[in-house]
Amino acid sequence: MKKMIMGLAAMATVCAVQAQAADVTWQKDIKPIFDKHCVGCHGSDSPEQGEFKKDKKKWTDKSIGMRMNSYSHLITFVGWPDSGALMRRLDDGSGKEDKKAGNMYQHLGATDAERKVNLDIFKAWVGNWNLKRWKDVTKEELNSLQVKY
Repeated sequence: MKKMIMGLAAMATVCAVQAQAADVTWQKDIKPIFDKHCVGCHGSDSPEQGEFKKDKKKWTDKSIGMRMNSYSHLITFVGWPDSGALMRRLDDGSGKEDKKAGNMYQHLGATDAERKVNLDIFKAWVGNWNLKRWKDVTKEELNSLQVKY
C-alpha cells in the first residue's frame, strides 16, 4: 500500500511538472527574468550578433554582450544559428562531468535558490535542454524544442 501511494505521488509530480513546462512562455515567464537579470548587458543598446563578433573584446571589456532582449533575438541562441549557446551559458553544470557552470549562470539570481528556480523556468521553456552546437544537434533534438512565445 505504501509503495502504491508513493508511486501515485511520483506520477502526480511528473504530471504537474509536465503541465507547468507546457505553460512556460517568453512573454509570461522568460521576459520578466530576462528584464530583471539580463537586460543590463543584453538589452537594446547591445550590438547585434554580427557586430559583436567583429570586435568581441571591445564589447566584453565594457561588460556588454550580444543583443537578446526580444524573443526573436533570444531563440537564435537556442535553435539556430547558435544552437545551445543559451543553454551552455546558463547551465548550472550539474549534468556535466566537470560540474562547471556556464559563465552566465551566476547572473540568474542573487542566491543559489533564485538561480535554481530561474534555471528550471528556462529549462521548461526550452524543453530539450542540451548543450550541443549546431554541427552536433540532431533534427529530432531541434524538433523537441519548446520556446513558446
